[in-house]
Amino acid sequence: MKTPQNSLRDIVEEPDLGITLSDGCRLSVRMWRPEDAHDDPVPVILEYLPYRKRDGTCARDALTHPWFAKHGYACLRVDMRGNGDSQGLMEDEYTAQEQADAVEVINWVAAQPWCNGSVGMMGISWGGFNGLQVAALAPDPLKAVITLCSTVDRFADDIHYKGGCLLNENLGWGATMWSFSSRAPDPALREDWREMWLERLEAEPFLPSLWLRHQRRDAYWRHGSVIEDYSAIKAKVLAIGGWGDGYKNAVPQLVEALPGAKGIVGPWVHKYPHFAIPEPRIGFLQEALRWWDRWLKGIDTGVENDPDYRAYLMDGVPPATWYTERPGRWIAEAKGATAHLETSRLHLTDTGLCDSAAPLTATVSSPPHCGADAGEYCAIWLGPELPGDQRGDDALSTTFDSAPLERDVDIVGAPRITLTLSSDRPQAQIAVRLNHIHPDGAATRITYGVLNLSHREDAEAVRPMTPGEPVVITLDLDHIAYRVPAGHHLRVSISDAYWPLIWPSPTPTRLSLTAGHIDLPQRPTPGGDEHQFEPPTAADPWETEELRPEAHIRRRETDMVTGDITLFIEDDFGAVRDCDHGLIHGSVAREAWTINPDDPLSARGQCHWTDELVRDDIALRTETTCMMTASATAFHLNARIEAYENDEMIYARDIEDSIPRDHM
Repeated sequence: MKTPQNSLRDIVEEPDLGITLSDGCRLSVRMWRPEDAHDDPVPVILEYLPYRKRDGTCARDALTHPWFAKHGYACLRVDMRGNGDSQGLMEDEYTAQEQADAVEVINWVAAQPWCNGSVGMMGISWGGFNGLQVAALAPDPLKAVITLCSTVDRFADDIHYKGGCLLNENLGWGATMWSFSSRAPDPALREDWREMWLERLEAEPFLPSLWLRHQRRDAYWRHGSVIEDYSAIKAKVLAIGGWGDGYKNAVPQLVEALPGAKGIVGPWVHKYPHFAIPEPRIGFLQEALRWWDRWLKGIDTGVENDPDYRAYLMDGVPPATWYTERPGRWIAEAKGATAHLETSRLHLTDTGLCDSAAPLTATVSSPPHCGADAGEYCAIWLGPELPGDQRGDDALSTTFDSAPLERDVDIVGAPRITLTLSSDRPQAQIAVRLNHIHPDGAATRITYGVLNLSHREDAEAVRPMTPGEPVVITLDLDHIAYRVPAGHHLRVSISDAYWPLIWPSPTPTRLSLTAGHIDLPQRPTPGGDEHQFEPPTAADPWETEELRPEAHIRRRETDMVTGDITLFIEDDFGAVRDCDHGLIHGSVAREAWTINPDDPLSARGQCHWTDELVRDDIALRTETTCMMTASATAFHLNARIEAYENDEMIYARDIEDSIPRDHM
């Protein structure tokens, strides 16, 4: 029997399909597929994550996977080894074991009687990363990948390091995984859930300790970085990202590097674009279906003729830490992404940003708390996480303003800044922001980049600065598509601190600038949309009963006695009961980032997660905490995990670690 191409199919769901790997480890799978797939086999769409299919990703899974299943696909949401309801233990992110397990899963599903032998991988963030990584292993059934909010270089462009600077997200996301992966399986699915939980708690790694042991781009980071060999990827890749996300660069990089790859970048934060914010959203499911139908079913959907790169050109708007929508228009590049676009050059001079070179004698020496309005590295939790008005940070930086623009300027691509500078210390860092200055003085950050100056030549063979010796550095800022209106100004802002986005250098520094210019990739100003997407659609939302509403807090406090400045972040994700199977879950994440304006060694980061699961008369809770400080020579870490069953502590473990600073 062959179902007509455009028919919607009745589907069935299996909440706990088991896939037993060759070493005996059972992975738990939630599967949606057409109920007649045994008679009319279908391709498989695999999403393979540590984020708990039973509670963690239910909301987005409900909107997405049943929709594809009704259109003739088997959709598998697999809990990775050591997470959710799967057996085994997790050691780290993107391990060879994780990738080998994925290949086994792909080969297993391709051999099932309800599968036609073709498999695609789809995922956002972790799932976007490992989709590319598994594609580089080229398992034969894997024909296509849709990767969202991902990276091609784990050291240069992930939550650990950026420009060789240590991102504080290294601790923040490590704390998140310390919490996520230590949670119990659902007792309704596993008779041995308690034994699995205790084993998981005992083995759960505190990943910031591991990540901090690799402060250079060594073999650890090269593993899983597909930039090492793009030619290994044979599957067809559709890459998607968002300007409000931390991962802005992979989409144009993949489009430029992979034959046949297509890219879409919208105004969104770290979410799937059929329910992302800021709007406009797009019909992501329809766009993905065209991709799957072409490469998994062999249907001519015309995707090969789509523009290589479609990006949302955002209108310049006043700064805000959150937007519900961004005005702008869709632009399209038929071939390539942005590498072919022309650039214009502005010179940094003593009189500002100028069309012609002129003398420059400037110094950069910012207090350690500069960067308070940088926002989160990766906006994901739907709180006030975007960069705010930059005037406060600009007041603590060295700035260069342009004359009023004579026309609208569309910046599309990655601005590149080149500076001749010297440092008075061997260890220093630099943060460069390109800002849009409005007539009332408000400053919107367009894009930014940071650089550990010891990494200026090589991210592995690092070399400290020689005090007083001038060097020429080049730094690419993050990709962007942004329109600055006529009559407004551009500003380049430079600081040698950017807290709490990056960890500070061990001592105050003073940088001397003697020459510099910024190259701005520009595109002819379009009149309107150059591409149109279908409106967003989705399957029925997840049915839950709200027990506690979500709440998101950002608060900055100054201790008037010590002078310490602390950013408090609290994300209460609420608590809900699943109306289908009854599991109750809720969580709260708290962070505190403290620094004294006179002392970079006062920097301190603290994280605390509370996670709760309730199944009938079983109430389970974990409390995970961690803290990082640093001396001039080492980073110091403390972490604790506590587990409770019906409010009785059944497990606790403490970790202390000190790791030498390696030119950080």
